[in-house]
Amino acid sequence: MRLRKKLASIFLALAMALVTMLGTGIPALAADSTGNSLTVKNTGSTAHTFELYQIFTGDLSDGVLSNLQWGSGVTSAGQAAYGTASTEAGKLTSEAEAKKFADGLVENSYLTGATTSDEIAAGSSYTFSNLAAGYYLVVDQATSQDGQTNGAYTAYIFQVVGNVTQNTKLDVPTINKQVYDNNDTNTAAVTDPTKVAKGDWHETADHDIGDSIPYKVTGTLPSNYSDYTTYTTYTITDTMSDGLTPPDASTVKVYLMHNGSETDVTRYFDASVKGQVLTVALKEGGDLKKVTTDPTDNIIVYYNATLNKNAVIGGSGNPNTVNLQYSNNPNQGGDGEKGKTPDVKNVVFTYKLDVNKFKDSKDVQTDEATFKLYKEMSDGTVQEVAIAAGTNKTYTASGLDDGKYILQETKAPAGYNKMEGTVTFNGTTYENATEFEIMPTYEGGTDPKVTKLEADNVSGGMVEFSADLSAGAVSTDIIDQKGSSLPSTGGMGTTIFYIIGAVLVIGAGVLLVTKKRMEKK
Repeated sequence: MRLRKKLASIFLALAMALVTMLGTGIPALAADSTGNSLTVKNTGSTAHTFELYQIFTGDLSDGVLSNLQWGSGVTSAGQAAYGTASTEAGKLTSEAEAKKFADGLVENSYLTGATTSDEIAAGSSYTFSNLAAGYYLVVDQATSQDGQTNGAYTAYIFQVVGNVTQNTKLDVPTINKQVYDNNDTNTAAVTDPTKVAKGDWHETADHDIGDSIPYKVTGTLPSNYSDYTTYTTYTITDTMSDGLTPPDASTVKVYLMHNGSETDVTRYFDASVKGQVLTVALKEGGDLKKVTTDPTDNIIVYYNATLNKNAVIGGSGNPNTVNLQYSNNPNQGGDGEKGKTPDVKNVVFTYKLDVNKFKDSKDVQTDEATFKLYKEMSDGTVQEVAIAAGTNKTYTASGLDDGKYILQETKAPAGYNKMEGTVTFNGTTYENATEFEIMPTYEGGTDPKVTKLEADNVSGGMVEFSADLSAGAVSTDIIDQKGSSLPSTGGMGTTIFYIIGAVLVIGAGVLLVTKKRMEKK
């Protein structure tokens, strides 16, 4: 029985013409008893192969099907179990009654003698032709949609034949993932992502290494959710790259979005983290129908991940992908077969600053200076960022967000002046400094990326900045010039002082003699 249940697991969308199906006869659309056809149009996203079963047949006269009998698609055991065909047909006055009847045929393996269609690609159709007048049941082939990406079984359908076209009745949920984008570390580090600004959710973002980054995953429900009596599979799988540290599972929150309001429903779900994978699923034995019965509702998962020291600088960034596994068989109550959404990707980018320090000209690079780098925060404070020279004598600060920064030279090479420039931020003055801004341009969609990276000096002065998109690097060259120094003892400096002193003495003598001569006169 289980095998047969699998075989007949889904029926095509139910277009009921059963309201007038009484014992006196069934209106039929055919002009004769053999020239009928049923065309099935596949409106889903996957290929379908269908099996056709004749449930009722009879005598066709003047457009009326009378003398109802069981069709060739119902086994003798099924006929015995249900009794007279006309009596059973007379009960099928609603979609709910027809679904109950179809459930019984499938669950008890009362179907036989299928006519099988070709494989029908998404968006294509197949016609069962030369059919005798009657009512037919169309079934997806065994387990054909189980585990498929965007796979779903069509709901039960009975269809009276004439020359009829019937669309499949199926739908699947969707999943979407967004990351919070704000160039302010103080804001990004919030522990409750439900509290962040509603307008700052995007497919891409940039952050500093060390930022605790809010994420939001939104899952929908299928439009035919009401056809399910239970909905036991709703599993979100979120896989993060090595540059992202997954959250502690206990901090993950799940909300139900209903009519624009969010309600905490975390208690219905289990969150777990294994390696770089976060999984959020209905609790064992759970049923989403106990959480909501409204197909327009959304399930939202919030969590924070941390951009860590393994983060990729520039390039393809630090992606993560999410998918949703869902119940996809409304005919067997919503338990058993499952579908899966395609992976959805978003990316966090981060950048670096390279400072090349020279003495006198760009011919002599040095690492004898000391720099400080400050990020300007929205609350008027600054956050100091580590910057130091590496083996190649280039001073580097890695893992930067977009936004404005202050670069200050705090120590110059011996005998040289520090860089020129003054920056004032929120009342604090930084001498020997320059202010610059990192400005990326993003493109969302299925493959989020940075399409442009720019950097600019916003404080004026002679320091220039450039950007390398592929490397995610902003760079600048700073040239120190030799400083002025007092003359040492002896040497030319002392001689100059001696000469100046002698001139002053001689001048004083001349003035004295001139004064005395004037007094005698």
